[in-house]
Formats: sequence, C-alpha cells, structure tokens
Amino acid sequence: MTDFDIVIVGGGSAGCVLANRLSADPSTRVLVLEAGRPDHRWDFVIHMPAALSFGIGNRFYDWKYESEPEPGLGGRRIAHARGKVLGGSSSINGMIFQRGNPMDYDSWANTPGCRNWDYAHCLPYFRRMETCLEGADQYRGGHGPLVLERGPAASPLFEAFFEAVQQAGYHVTDDVNGYRQEGFAAFDRNVHRGRRLSASVAYLHPVAHRPNLEVLTRAQATRILLEGNRAVGVEYRRGRRPCTVTAGQVICCGGAVNTPQLLQVSGIGPARVLEEAGVRAELDLPGVGENLQDHLEVYVQYACRQPVSVAPHLAMWRRPLVFAQWLARRGPGATNHFEAGGFVRSNGEVSWPNLMFHFLPIAIRYDGTMPTSGHGYQFHVGPMSSNSRGWVRIRSADPLQKPAIRFNYLSTPEDRREWLEAVSVARKVMSQPAFEEFNAGELSPGPEVVDEEAVLDWVRRDSETALHPSCTARMGTDHLAVVDPTTLNVHGVRGLSVVDASVMPQITNGNIYAPVMMVAERSADLIMGNTPLSPSRVPFHRHGQEDQSP
Repeated sequence: MTDFDIVIVGGGSAGCVLANRLSADPSTRVLVLEAGRPDHRWDFVIHMPAALSFGIGNRFYDWKYESEPEPGLGGRRIAHARGKVLGGSSSINGMIFQRGNPMDYDSWANTPGCRNWDYAHCLPYFRRMETCLEGADQYRGGHGPLVLERGPAASPLFEAFFEAVQQAGYHVTDDVNGYRQEGFAAFDRNVHRGRRLSASVAYLHPVAHRPNLEVLTRAQATRILLEGNRAVGVEYRRGRRPCTVTAGQVICCGGAVNTPQLLQVSGIGPARVLEEAGVRAELDLPGVGENLQDHLEVYVQYACRQPVSVAPHLAMWRRPLVFAQWLARRGPGATNHFEAGGFVRSNGEVSWPNLMFHFLPIAIRYDGTMPTSGHGYQFHVGPMSSNSRGWVRIRSADPLQKPAIRFNYLSTPEDRREWLEAVSVARKVMSQPAFEEFNAGELSPGPEVVDEEAVLDWVRRDSETALHPSCTARMGTDHLAVVDPTTLNVHGVRGLSVVDASVMPQITNGNIYAPVMMVAERSADLIMGNTPLSPSRVPFHRHGQEDQSP
C-alpha cells in the first residue's frame, strides 16, 4: 500500500490537466491511474491526425462501449468509442476544438448553485489553456499549453463550401470560438506541426519528470475506498494483480461512462440501481449515472464529379508515401481534414445555434468505410441541444463488467423536429450553385428519401454517435446533483471529487473536448484553493441584438 496526497483516476483529458496543475506544488504527491496503454511517441495511430479512424473501434485504444438497444433508433445498439490510452479520448478523437456558445455557459449558471459557471467566469480559463496561432485577444489565449492551428480549408471543395453557405443565406464568421459562433468558418484543431496535440502531449509529457508525479498505465481502478463518509484511497488492478493506494483526496476523471460506473460499484449512486446490481449502498446519491447527454449525427454524402477530394490518398499503395510525408510533418497525413464547418439556428424559437456542421472533402464514415470508390464530400450534421436524456448503470458488482448505457436518442418530439431541420439545412447548402460543378448526386440519404417520415427512418437506421457523452455526475445543489459546483467535491463524501465531462449540467453545442479542458483548468484552482481568475465580461453575438463586435 502506497500513500499519495492526490490520486487521479483516469489519465484522459481532464486527468492530464489536473496532473500538470496539481503537481506544480513540489510538496504534493500525485498519482495518475490510467487503465489504458501509454501514448508512445512512435505510435502513428495516435499521433498521425489522418489516422484517427485506426484507433476508433480498436480494442488496444478504445473501450468499445455499446449502448443498450435504443428504442428511438429501432432497437439498434450504438457503438460508442472512448479512449483507453493515456490522453483518453483526446488521443483518438477528431481533434476539433470547439468551446461551445457563450450562452451554453450562461445556461449552466441557471442550474442551482452554478452561478459562477457562466461564460464570464469560464472565458479566462479558456484563454489560459490555449495558444491560438491566429492571435490572442480578449477572447483567445496566447500562452497556454494547447496550441491551436486553424484549418487551411483551401481546396476547391472547401472554397465551394464557403461560397455555398453564403448563397444559402448563412453568415461566414471570423472565429467560432471568438465573438461570434453562429455562422461558418475554418475550425481550430488540436493539431500542431502535423501531429495530434492530445491532452497528454500538451499537459502531461512536459511535466513527467517531476519527482512528485507518478503515472501508472494499464492500471484500472476497481473501487474507491471509503471510511465512513470519507474517501481514503483506491483499489486497482494492474494486469491480474490487485493493488491498493491510499490518498488524501481521490479525483475521478474517467469520463461520463467510467466515472459513474466507478462511483456505483463503490456504493455511491441511486440506491435502487445499487441494490439490483448487488452492491451495498454507502451513499444514496440518485443523480449518479443519470442525465446522460450526447450528440447524434449523420453523414449527408455526395459523389463528386471532379477529382478534387482526398479519396485517392486512402489507396493502399499510397499509404507508404503518406506516412513518409507525415514523418516530415506535411502531406495528407498531417491534417485531420475536419478543417471547416459551422453553427446554425434551425428555427426562430432557439436563441443560439442548435445545429453543428462539419464539412469533409471526402465521403467516409468514422470506421473508414466509404459509400463510393470514387471522389466524394460530406457534411456531418446533427442537433446539438437535444432534450433526450439517458443513463449509465452498472449491471453487477463486478468493476470489470461494462455498464449498461442508454442514450434514448430521438425520444422526444423536439429532437425529431430538429433532426428534420438539420437534414434540410444540409441539403440546402449542398444544392447551391457553388457545388454544381462538383455535385454528382446525393449518396446518403439518397434523392429518394424526401418526406419527413422517410428522413427520420433514415436517421434511425444510419445515425452514429458524435462521441460526446456527458452530464452523468452533474454539478449543482438540487437533489439530482452529484458534485458541489464550488469545490467539485461529491456531495456527502469528503476527499472525493469528480472532474470530467460528467460534471457538465448540460451538454454544450459543439465538440466537448474544449469545455472539458476548461472545466479541468478551473477545477484545479478550486481544488488547490487558489484565487480564481477574474471574470471577463466581454460582448458576444446574440441573435436579434445589435452587433457589438470589437
């Protein structure tokens, strides 16, 4: 049994931030337990941006979760990738950096107890964590660990895309992470000099030499040790060997699936769920594992009549050349290809964008399958503010058994309405004159899918998760809240905190990596008792109000 001041369970996005910030005090001994493998520098599956499909669905990098049959999707089980490697999902994701809309955080502040999680209080931490290569200002940071490169988005298809969105009546904005999110723009990406810049590379590797910081990989936490109402350590397995570590504080950073699972097998969660699983309830905390939120998406795909997509680079005989070019930090392997997209309000009832679009100059799915052997292009599109809610629940007391997960996709009338609007907007953009010279016909859903029920049936058959699970141990002070917004401590348990996507009160309207990193940065100050950064009250775009851009 070894003693540490702090044990961080999960070396993913949030865990890497906390390992860096909390070990900055040489007197604080910090241990990181990561269930997955190391992210070796030579591992191209992780570090080559264009190789992202190799890690997803690969048991060496991915937990490979699967949902329960989803009633709203015709009983389909949805595969759900989560990073099982140092850096967590930031080591296998699409590398898109989206903060979300400022009004997402003002909405958080309306959650009981979360008044100081509004945009003004979150913005300084977004700025602290980033180096925006497009330049620092009152919205963007210039000295943080996360170096953000803007996608070049300069090919003929990207040029047609930007022209088409304007022809369709939408705005082109300077920076979706700046003053105005609504509109279309080149995207910031966690790619630097041709390599993925994961949370591990940005935060953990630079401080790995600290004598007070220890990182154990292939070490899966199996139970939080409790003495009365206090957490005192963690049981974990490394290989087949059970181990125990004691700690003054335990911080769960496993994400929206692993964190509620670990809490529940440790006896912290809804009493009914624990009883059905054969776990003795140490603390009846009904919100643990509830309120699960995610983004669902589809691929609206088109064949391209001109040879201008990136499809040829996927040919097997070209891969040695692509790899050689990537080693020199250039070529098609050195980008994630998600270089542009945008945010749109789908109807007049929403105050900020509820649809997100990623444009890709190839027709391809996350798993690497393609609907055509020729050239193509596509939109990834889906509603970002779904009011469908799901859950994560353990099946038994066995900590190594994967939990039951149900998202309840497409379970509300509002959700189904926004899906119809999302597909309509995508088709509207793709049918503009700017694409006329490239458009060789819609591949998916296909021109025969027209009426509303046909579109919804296609969504039920063809949609995939955007891999943004969140909100299963949310902040707040009401009876379903799990953590205290002022400390990130679990209600009713001393010495136990949660810092990851599960603490979000509501999902933001974009990719969730950036919000998770911000939450971790801010939580580090709260945990250490540091004086928080001063709120930054800057103007931001609000639909229907006078432009106040600087």
